[in-house]
Amino acid sequence: MRDVFRTTRQVAPSRACVLIVGETGTGKELIARAIHDLSPRSTGPYIRVNCGALTESLLESELFGHVKGSFTGAVDNRTGRFEAAHTGSIFLDEVNSTSPKLQVKLLRVLQEGEFERVGDNNTKKVDTRIVAATNRDLLDEIDSGRFREDLYYRLNVVPIYLPPLRERRDDIEPLVLFFLKRYGEQNRREMRKVHPEAMRRLREHDWPGNVRELQNYVERSVILGNGPELLVEFLPPQLRGEAPPRPIRHRGGGADFGSLSVELVRQGIRAAGPNANDLHDRIVGQVERELIQQVLQTCDRVQIKAAARLGINRNTLHKKLSEYRIDENAPGGSARNGDGPGEPGDGSRADDPLPDDE
Repeated sequence: MRDVFRTTRQVAPSRACVLIVGETGTGKELIARAIHDLSPRSTGPYIRVNCGALTESLLESELFGHVKGSFTGAVDNRTGRFEAAHTGSIFLDEVNSTSPKLQVKLLRVLQEGEFERVGDNNTKKVDTRIVAATNRDLLDEIDSGRFREDLYYRLNVVPIYLPPLRERRDDIEPLVLFFLKRYGEQNRREMRKVHPEAMRRLREHDWPGNVRELQNYVERSVILGNGPELLVEFLPPQLRGEAPPRPIRHRGGGADFGSLSVELVRQGIRAAGPNANDLHDRIVGQVERELIQQVLQTCDRVQIKAAARLGINRNTLHKKLSEYRIDENAPGGSARNGDGPGEPGDGSRADDPLPDDE
């Protein structure tokens, strides 16, 4: 975070575009506001636009404005956010949510400092500093065809990466005390310290919602608690170990195998504890066992088909079936070597060593 603050101070006096990258709740808007406040444009307007909250047509009108009659409901001329941010700064949050059509217009503003209102042919010039933020890897978005590469390089002049809270656990205690003081004053409560066990649980939580989640939990504890100390009983159920574990899901809303893998490994390491020395067996072994079981089921428990689907030879599969004792627990009986029920296959049984196929 000291690197983040140093970069923020260095880039603020310049005119360069800044791209802030980080998960939801890490404080991207705070950094964007700091860049504006520390810049020579601090006396000018600071305009924030959440690109993910509006449809394409509404976002285009919101950013660039429109003229009367340009579309249904346009009963008057309207000034867009870029015009409103003239001589100041504009913060484009969730810039990855913009459509390809809108990305072309954004690229033109970045390159030429000009645009047209929706339904207008007159070009307008604007002098504004652009700070953008995203909770997605834009290089992945480029590879999938959802984001323009030229716009990425225009925005990414100075990148600032905000690490998630779980990667900077030393920040948790000062943040807790800061929010405790803030919400204690706001709600006229005397809660000023944290019980050691409560702090331990706060430090060990994974914080999928990052600083925003921590802030909400502290505020809730101040409001619902009593006395001068934040106790474990004032924390939400998931920190007290009373709630079921959160389902693994991609926070961006889509099925992203890489993100699921990261979350799965993280949860496995956490569940194993700091002294575990068998993480490979605990995590990789469990995943491999589940993979083999599911593939066997989809292949009607025929080993030849399952081995081909897994990309391994039958001898390797047989060894893993024995290692994980999968056949013993199979709901439909042992896995078969042949190509189907009642077929001779290669004459071997499920418990016979198989010749190497390779």
